[in-house]
Amino acid sequence: MIAKKDLPACPVATTVDIIGSKWKLLILRDVLTGPKRFGELRKSLEGISQKVLTDSLRMMEQDGILTRTVYPEVPPRVEYSLSELGETMRPIIAAMEDWGNGYKEIAKGK
Repeated sequence: MIAKKDLPACPVATTVDIIGSKWKLLILRDVLTGPKRFGELRKSLEGISQKVLTDSLRMMEQDGILTRTVYPEVPPRVEYSLSELGETMRPIIAAMEDWGNGYKEIAKGK
């Protein structure tokens, strides 16, 4: 997690720092439906590089948004899921989905 002293004073800026990248938002969208493996996320996120996905997942885990579970199997299986803190993002993503759907409807009429 980001140290409190390093967080922006503005709460909106704090949220943007944590989930503001295109890829982090799309990772959240995918993990909202349940745990996902790295390969599932990579297939779902067209255009993301392996490095960017790895870095984004690590940062989201460090920020406390995702949990990473490693299963002791051969080959190892790793799943990413929302943490308890990550679950609090659910209404934010739902609001973004609602807004996006409304915008699409308005845009259709133009």
